Amino acid sequence: MSRPARRARAEGSPPLRLLAGEAATRLDDVIHGRTRLAIVSALAAREPITFAELRDALQLTDGNLSVHARRLEEAGYVSCHKGFEGRVPRTEYRLTAAGRRAFERYLEHIEALLKASRPR
Repeated sequence: MSRPARRARAEGSPPLRLLAGEAATRLDDVIHGRTRLAIVSALAAREPITFAELRDALQLTDGNLSVHARRLEEAGYVSCHKGFEGRVPRTEYRLTAAGRRAFERYLEHIEALLKASRPR
């Protein structure tokens, strides 16, 4: 057993690898992907956001944004409203209540991981 692991056990806390592994297993795979995390983060900061605003802010292609937004919709994390502004199509996204809870849980898991990895 390594010296840090022995010290952690002597202090009564589990080794970091266990804490990190536990936090990692609780991460939401739907949100954890870089693009989907960026979408959810943007929506948590400001809603609604149009398709064009998200695409431009995150520097994504139309197809890439569509695929990831659809995956978030299928998980029930994002709602999509399609309409028209005059004759121009307008798609808006919002976080659902489930999406906001999932994002908050995700952030809690990341914070626990960070806390566990900091020296005491």
